Amino acid sequence: MILPTFLKVGDKIGIVSLAGRAESKHIDNAEKIFNSWGLNVEVGEFAKSSHFQFAGTDEQRAADFQKMLDDNSIKAIISSRGGYGSVRVLEKLDWSNFNNNPKWIVGFSDITIFHSFLNKNLRTASIHSTMPVNFPEYPETNSNIETLKSCLFGIKNEYKIPLNKLNRIGNSKAELVGGNLSVLYSIRGTNIDLNYKNKVLFIEDLSEYLYHLDRMMMNFKLGGIFENLKGLIIGSMSDMQDNKSPFGKNAYEIIFDAVKNYNFPVCFDFPAGHTSQNNALILGKKITLAINNGGCSVKI
Repeated sequence: MILPTFLKVGDKIGIVSLAGRAESKHIDNAEKIFNSWGLNVEVGEFAKSSHFQFAGTDEQRAADFQKMLDDNSIKAIISSRGGYGSVRVLEKLDWSNFNNNPKWIVGFSDITIFHSFLNKNLRTASIHSTMPVNFPEYPETNSNIETLKSCLFGIKNEYKIPLNKLNRIGNSKAELVGGNLSVLYSIRGTNIDLNYKNKVLFIEDLSEYLYHLDRMMMNFKLGGIFENLKGLIIGSMSDMQDNKSPFGKNAYEIIFDAVKNYNFPVCFDFPAGHTSQNNALILGKKITLAINNGGCSVKI
């Protein structure tokens, strides 16, 4: 696995909009925050554009991303927000020069498309984290952007999560993969579908019907994904929906039921995803997962 070079003061990063349209104020605010970290910022030509629900056309979003992928002076590229549209950009990109100058790709939710591509096809680590659309207003700060800063600058983090009664005790040291569950489900069977064998899987999701969450978990189960996992970390399952006839379980109970017959350690309620606390993770990096009766520890 390739780890891009960690940042240092004076480095240049880029901000692009790869999916949904972003408000200018969010990008401007992020630029101030990154500048306060001692970083120089280049904003994509179309980062503030709008084309129906997207941040510009597919071609415009791809052009911005391609320019920054090819610019050796840019050390990290941050997506301004998620939404939908990353998968429409991916096929338009030329990655042939990327491994000659690997850089951090940063974001979450719909950006899971790129995390998966980088891991499966280029064997390069990336950062699952908050994005400018969710940054606090400068000069305020919070753990979301502080943990992002730590990941970008190569400062080791340890997250300690309180006990959840559904946790399964155990220890594991393995590569971390994953992201948004719905996106991971959508790319099953494609050439960017992850290799989950001997990995720790992180999942999170937003506004899914409970029956569909169960469908996705059953897909992973029947597909053999859980058979060779080294661990499972469940982030937020926010704003889950139910039908008039209740499903009968909440989101965490559905996941617990799907993995109850396996032996790998399971950590519920990790503070990441579509929630107020969205701590950064380095996907593709080996982590240490430890779960006991006192709670869960994740070292990255």
